[in-house]
Amino acid sequence: MSKIVFLSPDNAMLTIATKALGQDHSDIRIEKGLLSEGLKVVDQLSAQGTEVFITRGGTASLIRTARPEISIVEVPITGFDVMRAVAKAKELGPKVAVVAFSVMVAGIEVLAPVFGVELRQYIIEHELEAEEKVLRAFQEGADVVLGGVITSRAAQKHNLPYVSIDSGAEGIIQAALEAKRLAHARELEKVKVSLFRSVLDYAYEGIIAVDQACKITILNPVAQRLTQIEEKTAIGKAVQQVWPDLKLERIVQTGQEDLGQLLRIRGVHILCNRVPIQVSGRTVGAIATFQDIGQIQQMEARIRQRVFASGHVAGFSFNDIFGENQTIKDTIRIAKEFALTDSAVLILGETGVGKEVFAQSIHNYSSRARGPFVAINCAALPSQILESELFGYVGGAFTGANRDGKPGLFEIAHEGTIFLDEIAEMDYVTQGKLLRVLQEKKVMRLGSDRVLPVNVRVIAATNKNLKQLVQDNKFRSDLYYRLNVLRLKIPPLRERGNDVLVYAQNFLDRYAGRIRRNLSFSPEALKTLLKYSWPGNIRELQNIVERIVAVCRSELVSAELVLQILEDETAETACTPVYSEVHEIKEALQKAKGKYTAAAKLLGISRSTLWRKIRQYGIT
Repeated sequence: MSKIVFLSPDNAMLTIATKALGQDHSDIRIEKGLLSEGLKVVDQLSAQGTEVFITRGGTASLIRTARPEISIVEVPITGFDVMRAVAKAKELGPKVAVVAFSVMVAGIEVLAPVFGVELRQYIIEHELEAEEKVLRAFQEGADVVLGGVITSRAAQKHNLPYVSIDSGAEGIIQAALEAKRLAHARELEKVKVSLFRSVLDYAYEGIIAVDQACKITILNPVAQRLTQIEEKTAIGKAVQQVWPDLKLERIVQTGQEDLGQLLRIRGVHILCNRVPIQVSGRTVGAIATFQDIGQIQQMEARIRQRVFASGHVAGFSFNDIFGENQTIKDTIRIAKEFALTDSAVLILGETGVGKEVFAQSIHNYSSRARGPFVAINCAALPSQILESELFGYVGGAFTGANRDGKPGLFEIAHEGTIFLDEIAEMDYVTQGKLLRVLQEKKVMRLGSDRVLPVNVRVIAATNKNLKQLVQDNKFRSDLYYRLNVLRLKIPPLRERGNDVLVYAQNFLDRYAGRIRRNLSFSPEALKTLLKYSWPGNIRELQNIVERIVAVCRSELVSAELVLQILEDETAETACTPVYSEVHEIKEALQKAKGKYTAAAKLLGISRSTLWRKIRQYGIT
């Protein structure tokens, strides 16, 4: 259904309108209807969704009077239209009677001396008056009558001469443009009303508004629930009658706001704000917003929980772990099986193999995925600070403590996962306290005697041999067995074959994409990457590739560039024990011309030990 309808009073205007509107205004529907007939058409089409009607003269006046809520755009009778009609009437006689609604012929008398005619006006206010005034005009000596459609019909009925004032194409187009502006304005207003209604309907607060007479104009759903008053029974009633204790009439009278007042209604305590509605400095109403105090307290608890857990989100999943090597595939499969349980997991692996990536992936694959993921590096903090971070503290528990206290990471990780990286670096005393939390599933803040239950899954990780540390009395055996329920060993990158190339290409695409470059490795560069032992594993590879992207000047990454960067890397680590041993083994192999037995003898170790170290360090 078109939003705009042109209502033509006769066939002549129907023809003109059809031609004038044409393709440029094809969205405007054209209908025929005069006066009361037109009103019936308006009633029918407005019920179907039409919002703006274009018509003229008496039909426009009748619709405005009978249906004031309908938007009407009147086709203007231009001066040219009236002049054309008077000139045509003069041809039928000098005495011209104007029988029309006043809006059609206002100011027509000025044309009498211009055209040399005698103009006498017979203004009508209703269509039923037209015939009587046409007859009277001729009785009083008129040669011709001039007017609209109903005047023409009355003259035709008695076979009397007449001339119609017809609207030209200019006026019709002008009315069409005005109707479109009006329809657009109505659409914008509907959007505003809909937005305003949505705000009211979905606000957390109850909202009641009154007008200047203190009668209720708005009662949103929350207000209806709290007051147990239905909107249909309250709208239009005095607020003193519906809710006397609200006293909004006082706000209307004084124009002063009243904030943060505690009220009680239907046995519920509410917190209420009352403010005046002012327009141009004049108070035209008032509005009250209020909330159930119990709900405010619940919301505060949820906000505090979210604030504590903010940032504690696991960003990695198993989709972020690349590789075609069977060993890593098996590791991922085992990790997924572990994720489906709720037991503690101990992740073992060298530095840089991605232990935290696996920990986050296990969390996101588990039933705790919607809970927080809280990670802490046990090697990064002194023992006392680590203890306060893990278990929290009350205000004044120690010098420098926050006076309001602080929740521990176990509290924050409630219903989620806590990841304890570098667990082997935790001191013996803190290990004992951690063991107690794991056993009892309760935590007590430093300086407090209050015990808080926690539901947390623990994932620990280390690059050291915990069992050896237990034997050396550097790690508690009971904590070791508590953590070592499910053990996941991540293979180093040098044991994963072509996975080095998979990660290298992924990192290259990522870092080159950030600076909008298209880089690729040459075949020789890929071979160079494969030959390297990667003691720093994936983290080292990531750093190397990022450095390559930063310094590479061509689209193809050469083997020379990769070799240069790798040599710079090994030069920096030449003083490390691992590098020294690798260097010694390579020298021995070179002197022994690749014979393992001779090289092992030079190194003072067995052939099997040499073979194991060659595999361990990826020596070729």
